[in-house]
Amino acid sequence: MNPWMLGQAIVTGLLVLLVLLLFWQLLRQRHVNRHQLAVLEKQLELNNQQLTAAQSETEELRAGIIGVGQRVLTLDQRVLTLENQLSQLHGAYTELAEQQQALSLTDPESKIYTRAMKMVQLGADLEEIMRECELPRAEAELLFNLHQAKS
Repeated sequence: MNPWMLGQAIVTGLLVLLVLLLFWQLLRQRHVNRHQLAVLEKQLELNNQQLTAAQSETEELRAGIIGVGQRVLTLDQRVLTLENQLSQLHGAYTELAEQQQALSLTDPESKIYTRAMKMVQLGADLEEIMRECELPRAEAELLFNLHQAKS
């Protein structure tokens, strides 16, 4: 065999071997890439599941916060209503107390009974109370007995 042909055969054999090695390397790299792709797809699926769960939890929390916010607004309105009612009641109470005070100062019978009680407290006897306040005996005795029961 001719050395030149032998050299060509060796070069051709080496080229075929090199092509086979490259083909084998490509197949191996393809296998590695497929494996990595499968791992990445599983990771992506897991990440998507976690994202969906997080979105669901976020939606639940948002709905809960909205519910709590609405409840707070309702309670705040209720407090304002109660404060207004309390203010109105306080005003009505003050007005009634003033009216009662005015009535007690202008009512002649009230003045008589107030005077009679003062006299009992100062130690006046039953006859004196009846005479000064012009009270019937039964009323004077009642005032006298009430004051003695308190003392």
